[in-house]
Amino acid sequence: MGVRRSNGSTAYVAWIDHTATRLALYPGLRDPPFASPRGRGEVPSGQRWRLLATFNGGFKSSAGAGGFVVNGRVDEPLRTGFGTLVELPDGSHAILKWEGRQKPSTLVLARQNLPPLVWAGRPSRAAADVALWGATLGGGAAVWRTAVGVTQLGDLVFAAAGGQTPSSLAALMVQLGAVRAIELDINPEWASFDGYLSRGGRRPVEVVPNAQQSAYRFLTPNNRDFFAVYTRTGGGPFVPFR
Repeated sequence: MGVRRSNGSTAYVAWIDHTATRLALYPGLRDPPFASPRGRGEVPSGQRWRLLATFNGGFKSSAGAGGFVVNGRVDEPLRTGFGTLVELPDGSHAILKWEGRQKPSTLVLARQNLPPLVWAGRPSRAAADVALWGATLGGGAAVWRTAVGVTQLGDLVFAAAGGQTPSSLAALMVQLGAVRAIELDINPEWASFDGYLSRGGRRPVEVVPNAQQSAYRFLTPNNRDFFAVYTRTGGGPFVPFR
C-alpha cells in the first residue's frame, strides 16, 4: 500500500500478491438486486480472522455497466466486450474482454464494469471518450475514480485518486504496472480501500481517506457490493458467506 502523485493529485495505491491471498466478491443488501445468496452485505464474521483488506466494487446494476458472478452463479448477465475481473478456482486472477469463452459456472467470481480501461499495457482507446465512463457529480470529467488492474505476474493493483479523467486514470494504472485494468466506482462518496492491522477486522486503516465513509464500511451491512481480500490460508476455491 502506498501513495503516489497522479495528474497533480494524490493517488492511493494497494498491491495485492496473488500467491498469498484470495479475493472474494460480495453483493450488498440492495445491489445487485437479484443476488443469491446475498449474505449480510458485510464481511462474514466467520472469515474475519483472515481478513486483510476490503475495497469498493463497481457501478450499480441500474447503470448497465456489466455482469456479476459469485461461486459460478450469474446474478447479473455478463456483457460481451466488457472488461471483466475474474478469479479462477486456483486463486489466479485475470481481466478479460468478455467473449463468452469461459463458462461462468467455472468462475469463483466475475465483476464487470464498462469496457477495459487498460489493455496490453496501454490505455484503451475508449478511455479518451469521457462519456463512456459514468455520470459524475456536477458533470465534470475530472472526479474521484477507482480502478483495479492485473500485473504481468498476476498480482492485483488497486488505485484511487481525485481529479481523474478516464485517460489519466488509465495512465496511472499503466504506471503502476497494470497490463489490463477496469474502472470501478467513481465520485467522492464511493472510493474505499481499508486495511486491517489486527485479526478479526480490528484496527482498520483507511488507505483511501474518505470523510463520507467509515473504515468499518464493509464490516457492517452495506447496500453496495464490495471486494474482500483474505489470506490464502484457511480458504478454498469459493467465496465464503459464513
